[in-house]
Amino acid sequence: MSDIYREQMLDHFENPRHYGTLDAADGSHEDCNPLCGDCIHMDVKLSDDGQTLADAAFSGQGCIVSQAAASMLLEDVIGNKIADLKELAPEYLLKLIGAPLTPARVKCALLSLKVLKSALHTAHQT
Repeated sequence: MSDIYREQMLDHFENPRHYGTLDAADGSHEDCNPLCGDCIHMDVKLSDDGQTLADAAFSGQGCIVSQAAASMLLEDVIGNKIADLKELAPEYLLKLIGAPLTPARVKCALLSLKVLKSALHTAHQT
C-alpha cells in the first residue's frame, strides 16, 4: 500500500469525519462483522423531500480499515440522491479507499456501505 493511502486512511481513523450520532435521525442501523469484531452504527437524515441524504453520522469500533472507510464514505455521499446511494456498488467504496486490500480487509471496508444502505432503507420505511 502506498504511503499516501496509508496516510489518508490513518487520518480518517484518527480524525473521523461525521463521527457521532444524529438526534433527529430518519433512519439508523448497526451491524458487526462477527469474524473480526468490527461494528458500525449509522444514523441518516433525509432532506425534507426525502430524496437526498442531508446528513449522516457513524460510530463504532474496529480496525483502521472499517472505521476509516465509514468516515471516507460519509464524507463523500452526504448531499447525494438516495436512489443513487442505494445502487452504490462495492467497487465504488473500494475505489474511494484507493488502496489494495486483502479479502479479509475488503469485508472490513464494505461493512460501512452495508450499514448505510440498511439505514437508508429504515429511513424510507418511516
